[in-house]
Amino acid sequence: MKKKRKIYLILTCIMLMIGIIGILVFQKKIKITPVLAGQFETKGVDVSHYQGTIDWPTLAKQDIDFAFIKATEGSGHVDECFDDNWQEAEKTDLSIGAYHFFSFDSEGERQAQFYIDTVGSLQGKLAPVVDVEFYGDKESNPPSKDEVVEQLRQMLETLERRYQMKPVIYTTYQVYHRYIKDEFAEYPLWIRNVYYQPLVAGNKWTFWQYTDTAVLAGYQGSEKYIDMNVFRGSREELQKCMVECE
Repeated sequence: MKKKRKIYLILTCIMLMIGIIGILVFQKKIKITPVLAGQFETKGVDVSHYQGTIDWPTLAKQDIDFAFIKATEGSGHVDECFDDNWQEAEKTDLSIGAYHFFSFDSEGERQAQFYIDTVGSLQGKLAPVVDVEFYGDKESNPPSKDEVVEQLRQMLETLERRYQMKPVIYTTYQVYHRYIKDEFAEYPLWIRNVYYQPLVAGNKWTFWQYTDTAVLAGYQGSEKYIDMNVFRGSREELQKCMVECE
């Protein structure tokens, strides 16, 4: 009888602990994504001027396979560290790609052309990425869906014509559900979720940004953290995301 009671108490404690952890995860007070991301073999970072000067040989040795580097924003801003990052990252064994921060206030075709003029050839590099997320007051005052879809489609199609492959869409849950879902299902999805594994697009995401608070060696910028991501596939399968001809 005492043995059964002891087992019951142990099971009750375990269930309570699981329940508490579940509540904390749901309330976004703890992060389990680094553990969940461990099941994926292909990892990488995304960087911008916030990481400052990057020692790419040092960064590349820290169990990462790819890096996305911020290139452009809107139709007139080039990330101040793009040129240095692009040239130095090319000297490593990392698979590298360049991303564009989408502006809700600029024509999509102009933004695409600005990216093309800035980045140039992507032969042997990862597909172009368009980062679509709220900024400024856009979250509280979101642009109309029709206008965003039209301009984003213009940008994606212009990039696809230039690089002969579909660009990747990086986005957050809020923006995905407002603008991306059901409109751009044919494009590879890179989803941000720093609390749990993505549950979007029929679970067919391609890249997952699982934390924005990683700390690695090899950079000296205003931001001490670096974003970490996984690719949903092997290192060999990542090669299918490379631009082969333009």
